[in-house]
Amino acid sequence: MGVETMKKGAMTGRQRVLAALNSEPADRAPVDMGGHNCSGAHVSVVAGLRRALGLDGPGARVKVVEPYQMLGEVGADLRAALGIDVVNLPGPKNMFGFANTHWKPWRTFDGTDVLVAGLFNTEPQPNGDILMYPEGDRGAPASCRMPKGGYYFDSIIRQGPIDDEKLDPADNLEEFGRVSDEDLEYYEAQAAALYDNTDQAIAMHLPGGAFGDIALVPGPWMKHPRGIRDIEEWYISTVARRDYIKEVFARQAEIAVENFRLIHQAVGDRVHVVFVDGTDLAAQNTLFCSPDGYRDLYLPYSRKVNDWIHAHTTWKTLKHCCGGCEPLIEGFIDAGFDILNPVQTSAQGMDPRTLVEKYGGRIVFWGGGVDTQKTLPFGTPEEVEQQVRQRLEIFGKTNGFVFNNIHNIQCNTPVENVLAMFRALGRDV
Repeated sequence: MGVETMKKGAMTGRQRVLAALNSEPADRAPVDMGGHNCSGAHVSVVAGLRRALGLDGPGARVKVVEPYQMLGEVGADLRAALGIDVVNLPGPKNMFGFANTHWKPWRTFDGTDVLVAGLFNTEPQPNGDILMYPEGDRGAPASCRMPKGGYYFDSIIRQGPIDDEKLDPADNLEEFGRVSDEDLEYYEAQAAALYDNTDQAIAMHLPGGAFGDIALVPGPWMKHPRGIRDIEEWYISTVARRDYIKEVFARQAEIAVENFRLIHQAVGDRVHVVFVDGTDLAAQNTLFCSPDGYRDLYLPYSRKVNDWIHAHTTWKTLKHCCGGCEPLIEGFIDAGFDILNPVQTSAQGMDPRTLVEKYGGRIVFWGGGVDTQKTLPFGTPEEVEQQVRQRLEIFGKTNGFVFNNIHNIQCNTPVENVLAMFRALGRDV
């Protein structure tokens, strides 16, 4: 997929991102914020940015477009003000299994007045926590909890004791059905609207391509999930019940490829980046699995879906993995992933210079732009600007780089620091 024909003057965001995805030179590093569910910002930060830039007056409310992580909508006016080069094609339903429609007012624990979807049906508990329900149905067991004073939802484990004699891989596959005709019509309409009415690269999440994504294992959108749904039990099962997990993954990959075929028929090549796999395999200072373990348990199934995508589409595939995942990157490349996100440079083994020296030109780094654990939330604006300029210089050496904060910008991050990040990117804010 080559870079689209440049218009006179500066490149468009779409051209800029396509250049990075092909490790070709561009007029500047492309920038993402909000292009997918691991590159955005807490709704309170988005609200603060909009006020600081004069986009909203008193009483304005930002939409919570991803309620599990409480991410705010990065709208067209904010993308224009900040020079953002990527736009998200959202899925038909959110992590709680309902559509983002019929907006209504709500207030976060930190006092931010926001808009939430009509089926965002939380229920306060005596201790001040709030509960969320799958598909917004209070008649079903609650699937998530936000602690009193918290900022995000945590999944509630709804799994009883496991009887290995009755354990059936089909139970862990019930969410991986054929994509509905209604959803295909939605994808087609959204892709056409974004392609025709924006000049940014379009990124979307492909359902069903993440093998063992621990955020998805508990099924927070499902009323009565079956199978292995406890997070601890799932990780144990990757060793103790590996044949079971492989059977789940093998069937999941088959379903995913068929769904990707249908989705491609709907959206065509109007989509540029697909978020395929969000399975985290590393922590801050260690791995969840060895490189050999990755190649045995995960790589064959990821390669199957990536091989299909690359043989039949122009999409570029994104692998998300937090933590110190450097020992696994060679495996990610062999699995066929084009992009690594969020490039958590604060984790063990993730020195930016080393990453560029070892993997630059072979995988696109989408992230790594500024540390959202320490520098962005707790540093000075000057420290933020210094780190951003440094990362631009390091990651820009091989062209294959999309600037992005490392994962989502967290609640309570000073707006002045976020503006400093964009000033270091050359924005007049």
